[in-house]
Amino acid sequence: MAAAATGAGLLGAAGRPVALITGGSSGIGRAMALSLAGKGFDLALVSRGAERLEAARTEISAAVPQARIAVRTADVGDADQAREAVAGITAELGVPRWAVMNAGVARPGRFLEQPLDDHLMQMRTNYLGALHVAHALAPAMADAGGGRMIFVSSGAAFFGIYGYGAYAPSKFAMRGLAEVLRVELADRDISVTLAYPPDTDTPQLVAENETKPAATKAITAGGGLWPAERVAEKIILAAEKGRFTVAPGLQMQLLAHGHSLLSPALRLWQARVARSHRD
Repeated sequence: MAAAATGAGLLGAAGRPVALITGGSSGIGRAMALSLAGKGFDLALVSRGAERLEAARTEISAAVPQARIAVRTADVGDADQAREAVAGITAELGVPRWAVMNAGVARPGRFLEQPLDDHLMQMRTNYLGALHVAHALAPAMADAGGGRMIFVSSGAAFFGIYGYGAYAPSKFAMRGLAEVLRVELADRDISVTLAYPPDTDTPQLVAENETKPAATKAITAGGGLWPAERVAEKIILAAEKGRFTVAPGLQMQLLAHGHSLLSPALRLWQARVARSHRD
């Protein structure tokens, strides 16, 4: 089962491939962890919340007792913490065969009202968090014979969305990094998958909706609410097949394949929606 999921490649110390997942204690990350454990992976879960990490480890261990699960409490937005987490995981389990850059936060708001700290925090977590882990892991992964990197982005990386002045740039940046790594790392047998999840039933979405302006809610509506398990399944399947882009749902697929052509119309539509919700 493990070989089918990973192809020929490095196995961890226990003879199972290792998957590192940031933001692995809840939401999409937790769902991916549970699925990958069932496919034969040992897990390395990284998150800022120790309590949630332990809860995730307990849940996955009960479901897949044979999986070894290492947890690291770290803020991957801090380069030193990210590097130390990767080094500790590698020492404990071996070089990860899969790395899922999933840690993220969204705090929408109008640009004229949103403090600069919100912009810096989202760029630090969403983009720099992914960069720090990828940069720390890529040399060891290349030396070990390759692997897979998965970047969990957002539909906000396709075009500017009202209310996402702090969030969208961090996801645009992640998209740019993934585009570059796709071509640069290919000759080292490291494949890259860039995921654009639809609205997903996670604690993060609940928190996001607390600060989302009314116009933003109207603009982002229509894609439905997906369970984290279904989104995780779509992302893993795409990565197993070596696909670069995975965009579950009709709305995300249209944006993934036609955002450049659709952007002028989307800008006009957003302007109308914003006017209708003007305070």
